[in-house]
Amino acid sequence: MAGRRRSDRALRDKLRSPGRPGMARREDRLRFWALIAAGLSSEDAAIGAGVSPPVGTRWFREAGGMPSSTFAPSSKPLSGRYLAFAEREEIALALAQDFGVREIARRLGRAASTVSRELRRNAATRSGGLEYRASTAQWHAERSARRPKRAKLAINAALRAYVQDRLAGQVVAQDGAAVRGPIVPWKGRRHGPRQKRRWGMAWSPEQIAQRLRHDFPGDETMQISHEAIYQALYVQGRGGLRRELTACLRTGRALRVPRARARGRGKAFISSEVMISERPAEADDRAVPGHWEGDLILGVQSSAIGTLVERTTRFTMLLHLPPMDGHGPGARVKNGPALAGHGAGAVRDAITRTITTLPEQLRRSLTWDQGAELSQHAQLRIETGVQIYFCDPHSPWQRGTNENTNGLLRQYFPKGTDLSMHSVDALAAVAATLNGRPRKTLGWRTPAEALDELMKSAHTAELCPLEWCRSCG
Repeated sequence: MAGRRRSDRALRDKLRSPGRPGMARREDRLRFWALIAAGLSSEDAAIGAGVSPPVGTRWFREAGGMPSSTFAPSSKPLSGRYLAFAEREEIALALAQDFGVREIARRLGRAASTVSRELRRNAATRSGGLEYRASTAQWHAERSARRPKRAKLAINAALRAYVQDRLAGQVVAQDGAAVRGPIVPWKGRRHGPRQKRRWGMAWSPEQIAQRLRHDFPGDETMQISHEAIYQALYVQGRGGLRRELTACLRTGRALRVPRARARGRGKAFISSEVMISERPAEADDRAVPGHWEGDLILGVQSSAIGTLVERTTRFTMLLHLPPMDGHGPGARVKNGPALAGHGAGAVRDAITRTITTLPEQLRRSLTWDQGAELSQHAQLRIETGVQIYFCDPHSPWQRGTNENTNGLLRQYFPKGTDLSMHSVDALAAVAATLNGRPRKTLGWRTPAEALDELMKSAHTAELCPLEWCRSCG
């Protein structure tokens, strides 16, 4: 023993060093994943945990967006039986002050044997000696505490082949011939919904897990949960399935999205006072004119037309949204203004130009969906005097008049066509045609006639000193 290096007497097997030990503590990771579960982004959660944003992004990607049981927010804290990082720092400081093992143990309230084992097991051995550093000791302790268990998909070839075939199996025609589909390179992130997607059988993990029970009843070796399949796809190093197979999922996500983050995807420009629940009751019963509903109808090449519909009379006005200067295949300024013609500034200007042509009594409120094109609603309210309200997410029925009108407009502006080709005069002609069409809900009057009658009634009420007396209606 005398001729051996001190590092050879450490009570652990020789391990190939994976590199410099990380400085982050277990508490940092626990705090990081707790913030992720609260809905924060990777960068914000990293700052909140006390680490750099790139470190937080790397943790999130390596874990596939889902923490292991060790760092899950619901995981139990370490038992007092094990040394914490703060205690290891105290040991390192005491050693630097030349205190002995028993004195260190007395200060920590631990047994001397506990400190002695700690100094042998978790010391740094790169120089041949046993140099104790708190960060390195914590790194060795966490690595020794792991209990690696190989995933079921990694050790069961038949089960793995079954899962992979249902996820990424070839699409076949009726005659049995394979149809390859588009060749999509793996980018390690979600492919956009308008881009080409890889073709496969594309069974969901839940479909695969449930079908296994049907195909292999009573065979436990051929049973697996859908959550285990998701973990095998998302978590790096989990084993079993290649991460590029996430391209075969219907969402195409390369990372799992935390549930709280998905719930917190509200628009920053929308607050509680502009929600449709705050809209006055007179807008709901359609008794008072001047309450409008609006939306965009979209075409190819980022073209769009804005629509405004009055709730009481169904009177329709169309917004001309031509592409702005600089729109096209050329380079554009990063984070610059939207140039397709239906950005926030363009929509605000178009609504202002159109709705200010109406008398003030017909400019009471405007209800829109939660599209970013109306993010400048505060400025719009100042310029027009119209109160702006937003529907609840995924609730188009809350502006059903506008949705119905958009369906009628599709007769003139079909889906899949370039809407930027229509001029201001053409839009005005279509709006006049729609406003001249008799409507059953109006007693077979036209929207133009209904609006005209309301305007005349309002004018008569202003001239008469009595409110709606019997002589003037």
